[in-house]
Amino acid sequence: MIELLESLVRGVGLGGMYALIAVGFVIIYRATGVLNFAQPIFMILGTYISFTIVDTLGLPFPVGVAGAIIAVAAIAMGCERAVMRPMVGRPPFAAALVTIGLFAAGLVVTAKLFGPSVITSGDPWGLGNFCIGGERPADAVEIPGIPLPCQDGLAINYTDIFKIVTAAVVIGLLGAWLARSRYGLAMRATAMDQEAAMAQGISAGRIFSLSWAIAGALAAVGGILVGTAAGGVAAAAALVALKALPAIIIGGLDSIKGAVIGGLIVGVAEALTKTYQPDAAPWLGANFDVVMPYVLMFVVLLVQPYGLYGTKEVQRV
Repeated sequence: MIELLESLVRGVGLGGMYALIAVGFVIIYRATGVLNFAQPIFMILGTYISFTIVDTLGLPFPVGVAGAIIAVAAIAMGCERAVMRPMVGRPPFAAALVTIGLFAAGLVVTAKLFGPSVITSGDPWGLGNFCIGGERPADAVEIPGIPLPCQDGLAINYTDIFKIVTAAVVIGLLGAWLARSRYGLAMRATAMDQEAAMAQGISAGRIFSLSWAIAGALAAVGGILVGTAAGGVAAAAALVALKALPAIIIGGLDSIKGAVIGGLIVGVAEALTKTYQPDAAPWLGANFDVVMPYVLMFVVLLVQPYGLYGTKEVQRV
């Protein structure tokens, strides 16, 4: 039971991080009809910029968080203006290929920025580790970022708790902003019908830039959470964000609610697979937890081609 609870907490933490990135995918897709494959680059840039502000400049961690979010949002907006705006009116497939090009170029840039080093924000909150319902061994040695073992108790990594809380707060605030603010309503109107929104005086170009900025900011928050993990982060960690793709396909490409639920499903499934698969099904091979999100994606597509909450396309002939 303890092992199951630890896996569930770890899985919900992963799911919260995937949900942040997946919601960014959905916002851009709803506004522009384009699936943005450059989201992983925005995520890893959030990790790098926050680390640079805190470690190199010596500024407080909250300043690093704010700086990374603003910087990545500006970079994402610049990418939309310089690269994606000329693609307006082109087929969505062609625009998606351009985002793949951004992803490939971004991998090269981040590899140069990171170099061979591994970076980590360590323990920015200074809260140590959690041990619930048990006692720590007297001879246990504390290692930053790694929970101390608990005898007959529940060991929880503090980063998992903050992933859950951060994802819930950020997505909740975003949902309230989309529902009540002027620009939020404009984004929803543009997502429903661009021509009708423009007829009401809404600037589609401004909404496109805003959607990319929000998606970049969400990815940056996810990257900051990745950077606080034990063991550090290398440039290749950008590929972690690609697990948000099964999340949005499971939940539905145009559904924010679906992105959140899909992220949680993917995170929990990955954590449970990592815990139990080596003993229950060793014939599946090592690291099968990496593959599990895509297996779930294929299963859901067989049953629900538009995802759990995706809008079904109706064609009249």
